[in-house]
Amino acid sequence: MPKRLVATGRSSAQWSPLWAALALSLVTGTAHANRPAGQRLKQLAETIHSQAPNISTKVAAAAINAYFHVKQRDLIAKPLVTIVDYSLPSARKRLAVADVRTAKVLFYTYVAHGQGSGAEYATRFSNQPGTHASSLGVYLTGQTYYGKHGYSLRLKGLNPKFNGAAYRRDIVVHSAWYVSREFAQTHGRMGRSWGCFALSRKVESAIVKLIRGGTVLLAYYPDPKWLRSSPFLHAPR
Repeated sequence: MPKRLVATGRSSAQWSPLWAALALSLVTGTAHANRPAGQRLKQLAETIHSQAPNISTKVAAAAINAYFHVKQRDLIAKPLVTIVDYSLPSARKRLAVADVRTAKVLFYTYVAHGQGSGAEYATRFSNQPGTHASSLGVYLTGQTYYGKHGYSLRLKGLNPKFNGAAYRRDIVVHSAWYVSREFAQTHGRMGRSWGCFALSRKVESAIVKLIRGGTVLLAYYPDPKWLRSSPFLHAPR
């Protein structure tokens, strides 16, 4: 896990009011967002899929719904959603960053999963420290910092039972030498992190600069328990 050395965004103390507001809003909710109707949602999801074909329309729709749930809580700073589909093998592109207003895909790339989640495929997920596993669920992006893996991005898990320990576990977005098309061609899969969203060094800095500071990230996998219990995956009322 990366060790924080020099913070470049808000300190954890400065972020505590935001997390307090988040906890309250998850219980009480706020005013309805300008969410898309069913047909518009389908169109947005299909447009994302057309640009990032490994991301299915079902997963894209789930990510858009998650975005509008978080937007209802007045926590969104930019109309962006990052989609990670862990049902895909790590050697395939399975991360997309999309503008929710236009469904334009701004990045479409590779992402590694945790050592504790599997080899080629991620099949096991955990919220527990020390597992080195990836966690499912909806995240809110936080501040950036420079650590063991260079420029990195803090994340706050919004599904308490599935990724609520992400901040404490140092589950972040960072770059890694073992994430590249060349590595996958040689080894048949990407390398693995300690649970972090590890990206190629070629794109990580640009992605982090784009999504930092209050955007939504969805880590998806068709886990029945998570699908049944998550309040973020279906269209908000």
